[in-house]
Amino acid sequence: MADWIVVFGFPAQPDGRPTPELARRIAAAAIAARLWPEARLLVSGGPGRTTPAEALVMGERLRAHGIAPGRIVEDRAARDTMDTVRAAARLIPRGTAVLAVSSAYHVPRCVVLLRIAGLRARGLGATPGRRIGRPGWLYWSARELPAVAWDVVLALWLRGTGRFGAA
Repeated sequence: MADWIVVFGFPAQPDGRPTPELARRIAAAAIAARLWPEARLLVSGGPGRTTPAEALVMGERLRAHGIAPGRIVEDRAARDTMDTVRAAARLIPRGTAVLAVSSAYHVPRCVVLLRIAGLRARGLGATPGRRIGRPGWLYWSARELPAVAWDVVLALWLRGTGRFGAA
């Protein structure tokens, strides 16, 4: 059961099409939205230097998948994972059941941060693409280790100072 589905962004292509990684996250979110038809979706991710906001691309694609526009909340300001979690903490009441959707290597960090934010989080990892291969999987997984440590310390500090959900 999920009351909210939080979809973590990934850069889009300059022309507004999703990259393969973003497309996999969108597909996983669409499946989750069908499994939990009452759940609202928070799609998150701001624009890059030459790319449109990830949340905009995800929202458009999810609507194309038949997800009702009223279910989708777009956070076009988030620059990273922590920004997305903080947006979720502002928007979603504490104790709410949340499904974090991201790439499989990224889901553990998303879930632990959402739990620190006071949400009952679990995760759904998008299926990795064939192109990522073992070296790519090792790179992205190894990249997560210091990011998890940094973000957990930051999240605990933000929670302790009462600023977790603050803008």
